[in-house]
Formats: sequence, C-alpha cells, structure tokens
Amino acid sequence: MRVLISGASIAGPTAAYWVCRAGHSVTVVEQAPGPRTAGGHAVDLFSPALKILDQMGVLPGVLAKETGTTSGTFFAPGLKRPVEADIERFVHTIAERHVEIMRDDLSAILTAATSNDVEYLFGDSITVLSPDTGEVSFKHVPPRTFDVIIGADGLHSNVRRLLFGPEEQFSSFLGAYLAVFSLPKILGLDRRILAYLDVGRLAATYSARHLHDARALFLFRTERPLAYDRHDVPGQKNLLRDAFTGLNAEVDRWLEELEHTDAFYFDAITQLSLDTWSRGRVTLVGDAGYCPGAVVGGSTSLAIVGAYVLAGELAQAGNDYARAFSATEREMLPYVRGSRSLARHTARILIPANRAQVWTLIHGTRLISHLPPVLARAAAGFSNQGLRLADSMKLKDYNGPPALE
Repeated sequence: MRVLISGASIAGPTAAYWVCRAGHSVTVVEQAPGPRTAGGHAVDLFSPALKILDQMGVLPGVLAKETGTTSGTFFAPGLKRPVEADIERFVHTIAERHVEIMRDDLSAILTAATSNDVEYLFGDSITVLSPDTGEVSFKHVPPRTFDVIIGADGLHSNVRRLLFGPEEQFSSFLGAYLAVFSLPKILGLDRRILAYLDVGRLAATYSARHLHDARALFLFRTERPLAYDRHDVPGQKNLLRDAFTGLNAEVDRWLEELEHTDAFYFDAITQLSLDTWSRGRVTLVGDAGYCPGAVVGGSTSLAIVGAYVLAGELAQAGNDYARAFSATEREMLPYVRGSRSLARHTARILIPANRAQVWTLIHGTRLISHLPPVLARAAAGFSNQGLRLADSMKLKDYNGPPALE
C-alpha cells in the first residue's frame, strides 16, 4: 500500500514506523521546513507509550533526554514560606511508570528512527484530498494518489478540516489557556520546577541538564474563549502579559523575556468530541482526531498508542482500510473517552478557581508526595482516575499474543 501521513510531530512518525515495518510505502508531509529541534514543552509518557517506544528501539534515546524532574517549589499569596514537594513520588501515584521529555526532543527521536525508510516532504502541506479515490494535491509537489491517508497533524488539523469541516464543530473550550516560551538558563533548575500560583493562574519554569535554556509555562482561566488571531504572535504575547503581570516580581522578569524568546507557543486548552475519525480512505490519529486537552489529558501517550493501534489494525485487516479504521475506533474509543474525562477533571484542579483551591492544590501535592504510595493513591481521588486509565490499557501485540502484559 501507498500510505500518506500528514504531520511529523509525534503520532505521524510513530504511525510511519509501524506502517513501514508492515512493508508499506510511506510518505510523511509536514508544513514545517524541517524536523522540530527547538522549543516545545515537557510531555508525559506513561506505561503503554513506553512499551511501544521500547518495541521501536528508541526508548534508550528517550530516557537519555528525559527531563528528570524530581521536585517542585511552590509559591502563592499568603504563604509564609514556599512549599516543597516530591514531584517524582507524586507522579507515581498517577501511574506505575512515567517519563517526562521535551516534546521536540521526542519528535526528533521519532523522526530520526524513520528517516531511512520513510519519504519526508518538509515545507509542504495538503491542499485537496479525495477520501474516495485517495487523490491528493499538495501546495508544492505534484499531485499523487494513495491507498490510505492518515491525518496526524495536531489539534488544528488541516486533514480534519478538509475531511469533516471547520474545527469549531468538534472542539470544546476547557476554560483555560496555555503558553510556553524559552528563558535563559539562569536559575539552576536542573530536575526541579519552580511554580507561582494564584486564583485562576499558574506560572512555572523548569529545565533539564541537556537543555541550553529553560521553559516558562503559563496556565490561566477565562470564562469565555478569548478573541484573537491564532497567527498573531505579538497579540498573544500581550494577552499573556495582561493575564500575569503583577503575579510576582520573578514572574514579571520572565515576562520581560517575551521580547527576546526564540520559541513561543500559545493556545486554548480545548478538547475534541469526534467519536469517529475516518471517512473513505482517510483517517485521523492523535490530537487530530481525539485531543483530550493539551497538558491535562495525557494526549502524547494517547497519540503514540493510537498510531500503534492504527498501524496494527491495518496489518491485521489484510490492508482492508475500512475494516481497520473501524477496529481502531473500537479499540481506542474507551481510552479516548477516559482521557476526555480525566482532562476535564484535571483542568479544574490544576488551575485553582479560588483561594481554598490554591491552598488545597499546593498542600495536597506536598502531602501526597510524602505519603506511602497506597495512602497517596487513596488521598488523591483525581490521581486514582489517572492511574486506572494509564495502567489499565492493554496493548495488542499485532504479531503475537492478544495483549502485551
């Protein structure tokens, strides 16, 4: 089969690896001019995704690039002194196994793992596609015909728009915004996160030994979606300043770096509500099809699992794409729905709506991080939900027994 994948971030290269391994010809088209090498924010990989990465042979490279965050220091109005928490122990209440890595480090590892076997078309994008015939027109290269087309091009998917229509039909605003940008590495935050909380907003910075810079991460609540142009970066920076100026003198210094940063990301935390991701020869995977909500819903691990399942079902279906797409949706939908529920719950907790919630978040994190694991899981209701979701996923071995235990 000739397979086209749109998107070279996480789900795209993962799907490319497994589809190519099944003996198919794979082309990946990516609008960025080259592989992602800078910027991005930290993402979480849980047990199912780590099993898949291990099978791909890239887990050693992933572990070499993990951020290794083990502790956190939290500040908030009214606290006499900052609160220290053991982040590593806290995370282990959420899932049995976990690795944090910068998104663009992971993307680079996955792209490199497929570069010798997959055709990459960087600096290009799909302009027209036919789900019935597989005919595709591109912005730059001549038209081609494919047997299967996979949209792995993220929350604002071009393939999904061409296939199903405008994004607004399927997205739900979770009441918050996320911004990330790079800072000079001047605070010595190796393996530690520094966070400032207030009602409706959280600002944090972190780094890792292998990074040449640090990242500043901002989350803030709004009652309604903000009116702004998604391509207007200066306007987005102004919105961020308006939301955080005055939170703390240290945070104000971070905001000064907005004029100089070489990497900036700003977006609403939104969730997609599609329960079918396919039409004709075209299907969606990862955030393009079922984004549960950036930062709050485990979307990176879900994207890796979804790509693996899609490729496996294509192989098991004897390349009957319609059968494979249906099987993928049956396999993935319970976890997608669980991730949506987790994301809505986490978004409410992570960005406190009042002073009491600020206090609960900070001291609850500290308490849970110091309790024995069994007691910690009992104390953290929302963590139990995450634990069940991550550790209950059983992955099929598409070349062997029914499940990877």
